[in-house]
Amino acid sequence: MATTLLCARSSSLLVCNSSVSLRSFAPSLAFPSPHLHNQPHYCHFLSSFAFSGALGVRRFCPPSRSVSSWWCRADLSTTAGVVEAEGVLVEEKKEDDEENDNDDDDGFRGSVPAFQKRLRIADIKGGPQGGLERVGEYMLVRGWVRTCRSQKTFAFIEVNDGSAVSNLQAVVNTNVEGYNEVEAGRVTTGASVSIEGVLVESQGSKQKVELQASKLLLIGGSDAATFPVQKKRLSREYLRSIAHLRPRTNTFGAVARVRNALAFATHQFFKEKGFVWVASPIITASDCEGAGEQFCVTTLIPNSHEDPSTPLSKIPSTKDGLLDWSQDFFGRPAFLTVSGQLNAEIYATALCDVYTFGPTFRAENSNTSRHLAEFWMIEPELAFADLRDDMACATAYLQYVIKYILENCKEDMEFFDQWIEKGIITRLTNVVEKEFVHITYTSAVALLQKAKKTFEFPVEWGCDLQSEHERYLTEEAFSGNPVIVTDYPKEIKAFYMRENADGKTVAAMDLLVPRVGELIGGSQREERLDVLERRIEELGLNKESYWWYLDLRRYGSVPHAGFGLGFERLVQFATGIENIRDVIPFPRTPGSADF
Repeated sequence: MATTLLCARSSSLLVCNSSVSLRSFAPSLAFPSPHLHNQPHYCHFLSSFAFSGALGVRRFCPPSRSVSSWWCRADLSTTAGVVEAEGVLVEEKKEDDEENDNDDDDGFRGSVPAFQKRLRIADIKGGPQGGLERVGEYMLVRGWVRTCRSQKTFAFIEVNDGSAVSNLQAVVNTNVEGYNEVEAGRVTTGASVSIEGVLVESQGSKQKVELQASKLLLIGGSDAATFPVQKKRLSREYLRSIAHLRPRTNTFGAVARVRNALAFATHQFFKEKGFVWVASPIITASDCEGAGEQFCVTTLIPNSHEDPSTPLSKIPSTKDGLLDWSQDFFGRPAFLTVSGQLNAEIYATALCDVYTFGPTFRAENSNTSRHLAEFWMIEPELAFADLRDDMACATAYLQYVIKYILENCKEDMEFFDQWIEKGIITRLTNVVEKEFVHITYTSAVALLQKAKKTFEFPVEWGCDLQSEHERYLTEEAFSGNPVIVTDYPKEIKAFYMRENADGKTVAAMDLLVPRVGELIGGSQREERLDVLERRIEELGLNKESYWWYLDLRRYGSVPHAGFGLGFERLVQFATGIENIRDVIPFPRTPGSADF
């Protein structure tokens, strides 16, 4: 049986002429006029959306529709068990036990509700007037308590749901349903709550709006005495030891949101430029960099989390006492990849412009603030392209993603500017607006040698530039401009980089930025089969391992170029966070693989 409702506006209430009480299918709605909801022929909505009583359900009508200015027609279907009215979706509570029993018998549960975006604090306070344009709206807010301050007749509860740095303050009077949780001392820092109420203009100076609560629900309590993330300054080192809770701090919440925005902007940039995303393998049998700093992937060593001990006698070996790789999972040594570049080249020679974006690994026993054992890489590859095209792509990409976060993460960037690095917004704006300087490696070395500054690492032609050299070039020699250094000595670069006509350098480039140094490294790839084979032999690499890579030069070889960007380095650069372990959710470093 279905009942049709014709809904018209009446002051701030939606009055629905119906024989079905709203209480019967929306038990969680708060009614300031208790005598109304018991009447069988009337129901009303107090806001621009209604929500079901079930926790976690997010079925809201468009927030742009105000209660006092819209009409709707809705059909109530007791069979489907769902009410739909101009985007309002609420669950109907069935009263026919016999019908429920029948549902259990045939397994029918009604239609699947439409999925809607959850109303977040960032949506409430992020408008052009800081939330004032939503004053008068009735809403539901769920999140975690940052502070709870009790007064004689009310309490201030600051809630954060992870969508913004700022909290939403709720004013909970003593007559509000659920206030007993405050009186009992259970609404403490770290607890999760659900608060319903009307958004009002704040009487205080610290916020423009606040929630006048009509109902408080404690979802998950938190032991105030032992909760590790109190409202005080905590060291980054300590927070790494509680990585499962550090996202609840302002700093790490902001880092996560900016990291998310940079990832989104990355995919958006390459999509707009016509690139195809390629999933490169994590397990590989080749060493892209030729440095040998790889993690081995093997099943030869019996192991379990319960009993990590492994007798050497259990490891398969040959008669000569060597590891018997033929019994391993892949039948040969396999490793975690250090780069997806070589795989990207395969697809670039078929699809022209591609990119990879995924995790990579390096078994470098380094405990510096710039190194991780597990990190993410962005690696575009351009067919029919040379080094100049590569430089142009890297420049356009960096300016695009930085501009994106400046425009779309304003509150987070203001937080970093105030608390992490003074002037970071200006520094990033310079990257977007200033010209990038192009200089050769030879000229850079000469400039560094003339510098009136003592470096920890002496500079001479043929050495690899260190971070102190790179930062001097960007921050002092070129007054904050990003710098692209090209044409490095081939002895300090990878085998796949195209050899220049001088026989001493390769068509490589590093993009340097203030405060970080090298952010992007790229090159034109060696497309000549004979030159590439000779280079592999010179470096003592196993040519058989690269048979498929050499095939790309045998069949339709083309000039192509690409670069690699360590995503965590980019997040560091964009947030001002000094230690790379603080810009990835769960850092993997020597001796540490927790969480």
